[in-house]
Amino acid sequence: MLREFGLPIPVGARHVVVAALALLKEDKLPAPLRPGLAAACREIGEFETRIADVERQLRALAAELPVVERLQSIPGVGLLTSTALVALVGDVQRFPTSRHFASYLGLVPKEYSSGLRRRLGSISKAGDTYLRTLLIGGARSVLLATQRYQRQEPDRLRRWALQVHRLRGHNPAAVALANKLARIVWAVWRNDTRFASRPGTTTG
Repeated sequence: MLREFGLPIPVGARHVVVAALALLKEDKLPAPLRPGLAAACREIGEFETRIADVERQLRALAAELPVVERLQSIPGVGLLTSTALVALVGDVQRFPTSRHFASYLGLVPKEYSSGLRRRLGSISKAGDTYLRTLLIGGARSVLLATQRYQRQEPDRLRRWALQVHRLRGHNPAAVALANKLARIVWAVWRNDTRFASRPGTTTG
């Protein structure tokens, strides 16, 4: 709406409210628009306060759970994803392999087989939608960051993700990387270890 009145503001959560409040103080907006914009700014501020409170609670919880800290060593797995995994998965030992774990999250492709022909389709989307969304979102962040800083030599995981991106496009690459991250989560969690970045041209 502000752009329609010739008043563009910077994009991004950190800038929008600050810029909008500055415009309100400068009295540059038409009178009918001012109450609605002021109310939207207040509402955003309230949401941000609640989010900050929840994040403080999650950080306090994470400090009591070493596995949460270890999971955050994985690219694309932050505080929200790691705490959600521990809360919703429970005991990772019940998954005998990383593929079982990825399948539980709905991140493995559907299989259509007949005779000797094996065909793989889109992901099954079984399991918990929230966890799957978090992992795919984390994978997107890793992809975007890797593309943005391509001057730096990527590790094996990121190099593999870039190769998939070039071959299949952004969305399929994000889902494929989410599947890979789920398998790494399983290994880190099950073996009580941390993710170790490895240089190289391919991933195993």
